[in-house]
Amino acid sequence: MTLTQLDDYAENYIAQQISQMPGVGLVDFHGQQRPAVRIRLDPDKLMARGLTLEDVRSIVGVQTVNAPKGSLNEPDRSVIFNATDQITTPDAYRNLVIAYKNGAPVRVQDLGTVVDAPEDTLQAAWLQHDRAIILDIHKQPGYNVVQTIANIKAKLPALPASLPAAANRWADRTQTIDASVRDVQFTLMLTIALVVMVIFSFLRNVWATVIPSLTIPLSLVATFGVMYVLGYSLDNLSLMGLTITVGFVVDDAIVVIENVMRHIEEGVPKMRAALPGTSEVRFTIISLIAVFIPILLMGGIVGRLFREFALTVNVAIVMSAIVSLTVTPMLCGWLIAVPGSNRGRLAGFER
Repeated sequence: MTLTQLDDYAENYIAQQISQMPGVGLVDFHGQQRPAVRIRLDPDKLMARGLTLEDVRSIVGVQTVNAPKGSLNEPDRSVIFNATDQITTPDAYRNLVIAYKNGAPVRVQDLGTVVDAPEDTLQAAWLQHDRAIILDIHKQPGYNVVQTIANIKAKLPALPASLPAAANRWADRTQTIDASVRDVQFTLMLTIALVVMVIFSFLRNVWATVIPSLTIPLSLVATFGVMYVLGYSLDNLSLMGLTITVGFVVDDAIVVIENVMRHIEEGVPKMRAALPGTSEVRFTIISLIAVFIPILLMGGIVGRLFREFALTVNVAIVMSAIVSLTVTPMLCGWLIAVPGSNRGRLAGFER
């Protein structure tokens, strides 16, 4: 395929279908090569026949005008006559008569060459080492870019059914966003796994291990709910905030569980141990909320840029504090059993 043929498929098939998909705001072209017919005149041949470039230009413009040719008027109606006489092929341009000299017609092919070529020869695009027509797809404001690209990917397999094989090369620049989301997911799961492993290694209590593994996801899910209400999405700032807050979310649950376990080990019944175990660390947990409040009060462009980050962090800390001060002590008083002597060797390092 020539670049002009590829550009025709890109504009009339691919771009038309993609631009109608939800979330797509603009389909921009790079290296556009719209098909055109280029007449390359030889100045010496023009001079020999007493013609100028303007003579050729004016005749070509007159002969290729696609306009009504007249009308038929009746007492009660009027009909416009149209004819398809626009020249679109190089062969038709070659036989176009420019003038008559000595009784003989002077055609375009007598003055130069006529070729199929792109409309603009001063722009081009490459995909690695190959010339290409690049469609740059921009999303509409308010739409999720990952979801928009997912919709386009789902549509792509149906496009090659009506297109040549040369028209199905594409690239996805949202791969870095997907990689960031996967990396944060891995960090969250690894953090939860490490917390569960450390708690079980020291306490040797199954329910003391299960409780933080439940409270941490609860805090994160509650944070996602508030982010959804605020209209936030998983972008670089919110992902960075979630990654930072994992440590605070983990610490809140561990502090409450360890303090409750301390009272249980001292002989306090577990239902009663949950109350002082929580009240003693309540101020410490709540005070964490004030850490990122100054970022919310920042002004200017920097403040607006980091507002989503600060809100995500503060919401996660607030949700963690609520869960740690309500759900965690309730589960401790309900589920944790009084530890026995079989606590493992690592428990000795607590003292």
